Amino acid sequence: MLQIHTNYSLTKLNTFGLTAAAEYFVVIESLEQLRECIANPQLRTMPWWILGGGSNVVLPDLVHGLVLQVSLRGKDLVAEDDKAWYVRAGAGENWHKFVQWTLGQGWGGLENLSLIPGTVGASPVQNIGAYGVEIKDVFHELQAINLKTGELHTFAHHDCRFSYRDSVFKQEEAGVWCIISVVFRLSKNHQVKTSYGDIEQALLELGLEKTPSNVAQAVITVRQRKLPDPAEIGNAGSYFKNPIIPTTQAVTLKRQYPEVVMYSVDAQSTKLAAGWLIEQAGWKGRELGVVGMFARQALVMVNHGGAIQDDVIRLENKIKDEINQKFGVSIEAEPIKWE
Repeated sequence: MLQIHTNYSLTKLNTFGLTAAAEYFVVIESLEQLRECIANPQLRTMPWWILGGGSNVVLPDLVHGLVLQVSLRGKDLVAEDDKAWYVRAGAGENWHKFVQWTLGQGWGGLENLSLIPGTVGASPVQNIGAYGVEIKDVFHELQAINLKTGELHTFAHHDCRFSYRDSVFKQEEAGVWCIISVVFRLSKNHQVKTSYGDIEQALLELGLEKTPSNVAQAVITVRQRKLPDPAEIGNAGSYFKNPIIPTTQAVTLKRQYPEVVMYSVDAQSTKLAAGWLIEQAGWKGRELGVVGMFARQALVMVNHGGAIQDDVIRLENKIKDEINQKFGVSIEAEPIKWE
């Protein structure tokens, strides 16, 4: 039976630990419960918000409308051919635990995405990525329900319009669909990627060969070394996207700042390391009230206790302004701000 909560605290349901509450709150554990919500005339008159693991959102003090926490579970092998395994997981499955489960079955491909907080259902929305791998590289299809009509629809790869930390679910289809399950295509000819970040060095330090499970362990080691645990200090992971600028601008910037960290995207575009820009602007380990940038990773904003959305936005805007003034580069926030 559907249980609707009022004035429900979300403080422990967002990894940033922001003080927040939902006007109305429902946990969705079955498609029947979701369809019951859709059919409820009172609920249909208010704004709806989809909450997964709460790892990539910046919540206001009070979320007006209905918050749906998607807790649909289950994971299985749905198909197999000569080239790949096709693995499905419910939207409410914990992402990291799912990755480790696939590795335990002997299926490589997700190892570089180990220890990313959040749920399976949120992974294609954000096109999450780390250490040279993005969801779009392993995505096959997903199923979602239209929150207005109750229609069940399958989205193929091209339907999702994946781009850097983006998808159709963050753009024109934002708020229209509730993802219920995702199918990943894991290649049987998978080649591990170890050239990004400190993965190679971590493998050497751990004395491990280049296997998917060992790469996962190296990724976990590196992430734990650099990134704060949300259970210990509130954060939403990498707060800013790495900006992509014209290569001509990057060449000029390189002349001014020879140590600037950048990666070629194509002949016309270059990606800059936002963490380097933030650190050079003097924000690594620096605080503004109860929020600040993490001392070991300038890209991560942290909550030192009692922060609200306004505190986060104030620091975000200050850093954006200073980066623009110093480097002539615009950076964007990665987490989604709720109203």
